[in-house]
Amino acid sequence: MKKQLLIIGHTLPEPSTTAAGSRMMQLIQLFIGQDYNITFGSSASVSEKSADLSVLGINVEILQLNDPSFDAFIAKLQPEIVLFDRFITEEQFGWRVAEQCPNALRILDTEDLHFLRKAREEAFKKDGNLDNVNLYSDTAKRELASILRSDLSLIISEIEMELLIDTFKISEGILHYVPFLPKEQLEMTSAFPKHEERHDFIAIGNLYHAPNVDSVKWLHKEIWPAIRKQLPTAILHVYGAYAPQQITELHNAKTGFLIKGWAPSIKEAMSTARVCLAPLRYGAGLKGKLLDAMYYGTPAVTTPIGAEGMYGKNKDAGGVEETVAKFAYCAVSLYLQKDKWLASEQDGFAILKERFDTKVHSQKLLDKVGLIKQDIIAHRQQHFVGQILQQQAMQATKFMSKWIEAKNR
Repeated sequence: MKKQLLIIGHTLPEPSTTAAGSRMMQLIQLFIGQDYNITFGSSASVSEKSADLSVLGINVEILQLNDPSFDAFIAKLQPEIVLFDRFITEEQFGWRVAEQCPNALRILDTEDLHFLRKAREEAFKKDGNLDNVNLYSDTAKRELASILRSDLSLIISEIEMELLIDTFKISEGILHYVPFLPKEQLEMTSAFPKHEERHDFIAIGNLYHAPNVDSVKWLHKEIWPAIRKQLPTAILHVYGAYAPQQITELHNAKTGFLIKGWAPSIKEAMSTARVCLAPLRYGAGLKGKLLDAMYYGTPAVTTPIGAEGMYGKNKDAGGVEETVAKFAYCAVSLYLQKDKWLASEQDGFAILKERFDTKVHSQKLLDKVGLIKQDIIAHRQQHFVGQILQQQAMQATKFMSKWIEAKNR
């Protein structure tokens, strides 16, 4: 009999629009390879850009919040592992999972640390910089409690691992570093168009995501004019789903600033562009756009926030700059100088091999999961604070949910 894995998602994965969607599909593929029978549950409805999970043999369940139907559903399924894709879903369903399936391994995929991203956004909007980031927020309390309640939390960035361990003293025993797990590209050096075959700049990212919206606005207001001053005929293609009006109205063919909307093929969009621009001023986690840029051999210019956790030491696959002048200069240099472009392309390929080896990271995760499953009781006793929080949360959340349930009748 196949092992049962239940994934509870805030939304169904949209790998063509978000890095989080791609990340979830990578984890799904990993567990399919281990012969798990997967059920994906979410309280969100299916969208036109949701991945068709049925082609992978995955059963999709639409879950009801604050409803006892979930208890009956999971009691019947009896999964060995339950994977929550954000701390919010763990808050909503974790106590029910613990009550109905106490022996199931509960894994939290943080995707990125939401409290870190939110704190940086608030600091930037207040002062225009990240010098005064308040990490000790109510959101942090909620997310850290969710991490402590879970048997294992998947952390996408080494920087975020360090923050949790060094600043918040979270035990490394319940954390595991798992970056993006890209498909292997065996002939990276020859698979995609070369410098002279490529044209234009690209910026890409889900435009429902605040850091990406800010990035495009900064490009439009300051960075792109500085680039166009040096390259008067240059064109920038801005791709991203769910663009708000404040972004669509920036489209201007005369200045070469083109808002293109959702990209049906990231491969086509990225591999035909010569340089990727990612001027992110706040955010957290790893940046899927920079991984895609390296994968398709497209040098990228980004900021320290964008590069955080991506490149490691001594390589940057393009450039990492903070000021408008330096960012524009680096972008133009990459665009015009073939030798610099080729060196950055090769650095990107090397970084993928050194830091994003799917086989290595997949095996480490499977080993960690297997080790915890061998004696989950001992694991929970070793990290008993989580059990205290689980008991308290179960009582508080349970009675609140029961009250909402009764109110909705």
